[in-house]
Amino acid sequence: MEPADFAGARVVVAGLGQTGRAAVQGLADLGARVLAVDSRPQMADHADLPAGVQVRTDPDWGALAEAALGQRPDVVIASPGLAPSTPLLQAVERARMPIWSEVELAWRLSPPGLPWLTLTGTNGKTTTVLMLASMLRAAGLHAPAVGNVGTSIITTVLGSRGSERPLRALAVELSSFQLHYTYSLAARASACLNLAPDHLDWHGSAAAYAADKARIYQHTTSACVYNEQDPATRKMVEGADVREGARAVGFTLTVPSVGQVGVVDDILVDRAFHAQRRTHARELAAVADLEHLGAADPASHQVGNALAAAALALAADVEPAHIREGLRSVAPAAHRIEPVATRDGVRYINDSKATNPHAAAASLLAQPLGRVVWIAGGLAKGTDLSPLVERAADRLRAVVVIGTDPAPVLAALDRHAGSLPRVVVAAEDTDPMHRAVQHAADLARPGDVVLLAPACASFDQFRSYTARGDAFTAAVTDLRGRR
Repeated sequence: MEPADFAGARVVVAGLGQTGRAAVQGLADLGARVLAVDSRPQMADHADLPAGVQVRTDPDWGALAEAALGQRPDVVIASPGLAPSTPLLQAVERARMPIWSEVELAWRLSPPGLPWLTLTGTNGKTTTVLMLASMLRAAGLHAPAVGNVGTSIITTVLGSRGSERPLRALAVELSSFQLHYTYSLAARASACLNLAPDHLDWHGSAAAYAADKARIYQHTTSACVYNEQDPATRKMVEGADVREGARAVGFTLTVPSVGQVGVVDDILVDRAFHAQRRTHARELAAVADLEHLGAADPASHQVGNALAAAALALAADVEPAHIREGLRSVAPAAHRIEPVATRDGVRYINDSKATNPHAAAASLLAQPLGRVVWIAGGLAKGTDLSPLVERAADRLRAVVVIGTDPAPVLAALDRHAGSLPRVVVAAEDTDPMHRAVQHAADLARPGDVVLLAPACASFDQFRSYTARGDAFTAAVTDLRGRR
């Protein structure tokens, strides 16, 4: 469907979170007849939505399915929070009506020829897309970071129409949820940073999760960037239906082969995009350029993120000087291994964005042996935490467990760290993070680190990982008066 096709089209938007509301606004601006549905009663307040949009809320998704199908929609836009098992989406599939993500909608409305540089992965997406956007900005391009970070893609795309400052590219972070109902996206360059089991409750299986991540490479026109240290990402590229001429580009924390970007003597180099790649490596940046992001050595996960971002930028013809400038100027992602304060000789670090074991491992393994008081727990999403605890047990002094269901964390501790001191914050506590930080402060000694890296989602007790991180920062600030 072209933009003009939406005038008068019947569209159902399922889910009225940030993404859903952006889709409603964009569709209404195009003249579509929109029905927005949500199971949460509080979403009935639609004062911020355009006039003429119908809104219906009902805790029964079956009833909402009947209302949606009664509209005989031309398309249903599914918000990323809705799993495919949601009764409304299942009913739409049985009726053989199309379901799109907001990403699919935005791609179809995107200006012809606008390069999309897309990335996904279990861990590191936001940091990497911010690096990429900083490189593009250093090159003088209007190319914001969008998608699973920052402004929604549909708002950015439609907002650029008629602008005096047109978009030159998009740096797009995509989650597996967003990719599930995305079909026709053809990125200039795409990347999957890594793969580890996550969101199994949403996808139903690790295989389904991996299949949705692999959608990032479909129809890519120029470069498919993969992690040489993660064979699953190479397998995704090998199985992708890409456009003719697209090539695979690996990133590695070691000396790169031809067709890769990598590291030589603390220097990030390119052997994939420059003309002399068969005989020479072109310098892009130095590991020292990443010190403000916590990259202390060439084996740091941040170096891998920087290499992936650099490969995407090179596919968009960004020069090495701008890659280095972008890395030096990029600000650390909020709530991602973020130092908060030092109290009584104890450092407090906020990594609320570590919503899965893969991300939490990066934080824990970067800390000194035996010096971490770990705040963990939340919604485990069906993921086994035992491998994480087994890998990181030697870093831990004690553990404070939060969340409405502490069982996954406690079971992992019983199996691999049974002798560690632990405190469980009561699920009914009205200020669980404040209580957790108090317990952690009591357990910590000078020279220790209190690390919030929950390895779980936040939605059981907080609105988002951002709210959880903010609560941690506030609780640490309150310690000044208590201790």
